[in-house]
Amino acid sequence: MPKGLKETSSLIDIGFTVTESAPNTFAQARVDLQLNPLDNEVFVVYAVNLDPFTPDALAGVDTAVVSSLTTTSQTAVQNLSNSNCLANANLLIKAAGFADGGVAFSTGAAETPPTTLEYIGIIATNDFFVQVEGIANASPRGMTGRMYGVRARADASIYAALVQSEVLSS
Repeated sequence: MPKGLKETSSLIDIGFTVTESAPNTFAQARVDLQLNPLDNEVFVVYAVNLDPFTPDALAGVDTAVVSSLTTTSQTAVQNLSNSNCLANANLLIKAAGFADGGVAFSTGAAETPPTTLEYIGIIATNDFFVQVEGIANASPRGMTGRMYGVRARADASIYAALVQSEVLSS
């Protein structure tokens, strides 16, 4: 457990889903953690698993489904260069120039961080966000996933710094 935090729960896993309203449109869902700010409660994230839906296999057309999980609301799918992005996953089918459905590729952060990391992030505000967007698909796509972590109580100065850092970096 990070210094200045006291674990207040056992391991919690939180499932989520987000689906486009129409093909190839950005979609975002807010997931409430129901943290208690009066007790300086935060969520320490140990691992994230993102499972984007499979893109359409269209002859001669590159298709993709890109997704991310962030600590703040976003206007587009993010990658790990954004300090608020805890995980991303992308499924792509490269078919340009092929007469058939092409070749599939998968990219993204590892489902589980290297064992040398104690945790992958701390969420200090009451919610997190998941994003998805399809590229050149014929039907709406989405993403499901699961986040693993524990609730913890921070001392006042650490809690204030975590909340300020999260909010100001959005």
